[in-house]
Amino acid sequence: MLSPMLASLLPVVLLWRLSLGQYSSDQCSWKGSGLTHEGHTRDVEQVYLRCSQGSLEWLYPTGAIIVNLRPNTLSPASARLSVCIKPSADSRGTNVYLDRNGRLRLLLREQDQALGKVQCFGITEGALFIEAVPHRDISRRITAFRYELLSERLGPDALSPTAPCKPCSDAEILLAACTSDFVARGSIRTVEREAERTSVAVDISRLYRQKTQVFAPGGVRVRRWTGSINMPLQCAAKAGEGDFLFTGLVRFGEAWMGCAPRYKDFLRLYEEARQQGSNPCQVDTD
Repeated sequence: MLSPMLASLLPVVLLWRLSLGQYSSDQCSWKGSGLTHEGHTRDVEQVYLRCSQGSLEWLYPTGAIIVNLRPNTLSPASARLSVCIKPSADSRGTNVYLDRNGRLRLLLREQDQALGKVQCFGITEGALFIEAVPHRDISRRITAFRYELLSERLGPDALSPTAPCKPCSDAEILLAACTSDFVARGSIRTVEREAERTSVAVDISRLYRQKTQVFAPGGVRVRRWTGSINMPLQCAAKAGEGDFLFTGLVRFGEAWMGCAPRYKDFLRLYEEARQQGSNPCQVDTD
């Protein structure tokens, strides 16, 4: 059920004041204060963000803001991008909707933001309409989240705890070794099932690539790394079963498992593809 504020918005969108308050923005991140709306609780601020990832922080929210998320460069592939947002643990004070040509769809309630669950949607589904929830005391209300744009190939389901677990094909394994956010050879130390994910602690003997530092150095004399990789709950994993080639995505600073063949199987696939000249890239397997 729409709030009274939103109910009045739909038939009379033009009655809102589109204001240009004093806010901090650098094309990737935005920070503002609802105190600039004081006395104008029906003001709507337009925000434009033009990066693949960034953040938003709205202090003392009043009125509403519309957040337009777009990539830096537009191309036919841009329409196939997905957007994922992750609220901070202390985010509150607003409801978040998707606004497409004046039609609003609830994405995130105020009381759900503290859970920190990632919410994803197609970039063509609309802009974010963030509406302040009326409170007598707004001094402790801050809405904050991080966002990332994902390509169609990666997809928003990569972060879903209910994402299906299916074996990667030979072609997918070879492509993952070339295009993943992280590629590492190592073993599984422990497996822990959490409330909404399976967390796999790994020991890395060779680190080919990592987009951000999800694996930390684990020794001075011997070059080894340690870290953890997330998987959907229903994915099976066991500790102490030999070496794997771990590949996957980094989302909001966390590693998520993609293809993870046994290392000996990857070597066989890689050598066969090398002889056929069909490898998508070169990997140093020595």
